[in-house]
Amino acid sequence: MFPQPVFPQPSSGKTVASAPARPGRTVRARLASRFVALVSALALMNLFSAPAHAQNQSLNLVRDAEIEHILALYAKPVFQAANLDTRVARTYLVNDPSLNAFVAGGQRVFVFTGLILRTELPRQLVGVLAHETGHIRGGHLSRTADALANAQTVSIIAALLGGLAAVAAGNGNAAGALIAGGSSAGTQLFLSYSRTQESAADQASVVLMEKAGWSPRGIVEFLRVLDEQDFLVGARASNSYMRTHPVSFERIEALETRVAASPLYDKADPPELVRAHNLMRAKLSGFVKDPKDILREYPMTDTSEVARYARAVALMRLARTDQALADIDVLIADNPDNAYFVELRGQILLEGGRVAESLPPLREAQDRIQHAAVTTMLTQALISTNTPETDAEAQKLLEEVIRYENDNAGAWRQLALVHGRQGNRGMSLLAGAEQYFHSGQFDYAEEQASRALTILPKASPDYYRALDIQNAVQTIRRRAR
Repeated sequence: MFPQPVFPQPSSGKTVASAPARPGRTVRARLASRFVALVSALALMNLFSAPAHAQNQSLNLVRDAEIEHILALYAKPVFQAANLDTRVARTYLVNDPSLNAFVAGGQRVFVFTGLILRTELPRQLVGVLAHETGHIRGGHLSRTADALANAQTVSIIAALLGGLAAVAAGNGNAAGALIAGGSSAGTQLFLSYSRTQESAADQASVVLMEKAGWSPRGIVEFLRVLDEQDFLVGARASNSYMRTHPVSFERIEALETRVAASPLYDKADPPELVRAHNLMRAKLSGFVKDPKDILREYPMTDTSEVARYARAVALMRLARTDQALADIDVLIADNPDNAYFVELRGQILLEGGRVAESLPPLREAQDRIQHAAVTTMLTQALISTNTPETDAEAQKLLEEVIRYENDNAGAWRQLALVHGRQGNRGMSLLAGAEQYFHSGQFDYAEEQASRALTILPKASPDYYRALDIQNAVQTIRRRAR
């Protein structure tokens, strides 16, 4: 699995109350009200029927600056083609080996790591994103009503919409691509959609890909990959009318004529995106596959950049720091403009316990990439240095992160530690309450907020923030009954 801790999902706005407010009427309480309304009637859809073993696994959300950047490059033109607000529509990664993707909570597209690893060209992944966007544009979410109202569902929705907590027990690990464990009731997340909706989303994907400037061959190519898997698991022998999703070869037949007539059929993927796609897959495989398998797939004699990238991650996970550095240093020398290589160098050093050495590359990566995941990894290194100066630097960076990502539970966790070291117990408890609230751990959030209220100056903005959290938790509990 990926190293820890976790960097949760981007925030869509501020939720902190800065002035007195009546209990139950704060900004956070109103958000809690909408949160619970969503819990009571949330519709989810998946592109592919998930195997039983996958359905029983947790939902593990992944953050990585490089992968998020590439997904945004793919998704934004598709969202625009569908007339979606790109400030709202977002893509998320799920660490799961299944060939799957789904839409949840409105305009949020979740893509599995297993699916990304099986795409050989950018247009194939774009095809999946276009299919899911077709579900959004077609209003399929609003037409499916399944009540998900048990207690475990609350934590699932917290995972989906608020981001997950950083690991409660701090350690020396850091990562650019990281995992947060979701609810154990992962099976609730894979609700099937009708055959009609799936076929409509397939057709919509062709239109959206053309509008976005991509060859629609991508969706057909990926469906062939899925058809191959269906054949291997015997799904093609099943009665398709007993399935909510058409089996893949039927979907291919329905699309081939339309795709063949596309004026963009022969358009090649941009070479720079093909290269970025291959590097993304190499990095991802280094994190999600067994490191020993990576070293067999990419032996030391393979000096390609894809091999070096995957191998550097695998060697880092095996604590072979010097060998990992040897590969990443070659990549940096050959590609001085690639800040993600610099980021990985800092991570390798941090994971290897060489904290002081990790600071220069992590500072450089943070300056060049400007992403919360990179900044929070830098702050972890600063906090691990354990000096008043580095704590102060970490605090400044963390406050900037939560200014834009108020629901970043990982940043709140680190901020709680910094405040605690500085002897500011009230603010430490408040930051802890924020961390737990945005991770869906409402019991702990309420406990921390209640303790903060006994210490923070009454009627201060921070006091009302703690009261805000307390009221929001009570609202969530009351409406979830």
